[in-house]
Amino acid sequence: MTERLRTPAPQLQGPPQGAADVTYHRLMSMLARSSAQYRIIDHPPEGRTDLASELRGHRLESAAKCMVVQVRMSHGEDHHVLAVVPGHRRVDLRRIRKLYGGSDATLGDRDEAERLTGCRSGCIIPFSFDEALPLVVDADLLTNEEIYFNAARLDRSIALRTTDYVTLGRPRVATVAK
Repeated sequence: MTERLRTPAPQLQGPPQGAADVTYHRLMSMLARSSAQYRIIDHPPEGRTDLASELRGHRLESAAKCMVVQVRMSHGEDHHVLAVVPGHRRVDLRRIRKLYGGSDATLGDRDEAERLTGCRSGCIIPFSFDEALPLVVDADLLTNEEIYFNAARLDRSIALRTTDYVTLGRPRVATVAK
């Protein structure tokens, strides 16, 4: 496993193909252009939050677990939300439903989640580059000095200062974990 500090122009070696490739490059470009403090962590491919956290060497509480939630509105229309919770917790679908005024909430369909996020399942990033996908983060995740997440790849992660995450991602902050 290698860990590198932020460089002005990060080396982009072997990202996945397709939409995940675009999302990976967009994420890395956003970080490189910002004044954010972050580290790139290369590791064996892993999509499970608990195992990725072990590989990266941090507490599970500081991992950003990202899930796409489908919210059904009372008039039958569906909306999707990107919910980010601490790695040791689960998304509270009831709270998401209430927060967005829906009649029901379920975990989003895998294909739809991958389309909306531009990431394969297991490496969804805690940023939304799609206007149709609002971002909400659980307040407890933001108590960590840094958050960790896969960088739209199973074999590369980012450790990002939490205050920089909030500045770059501009998430809605609410209690959405159980």
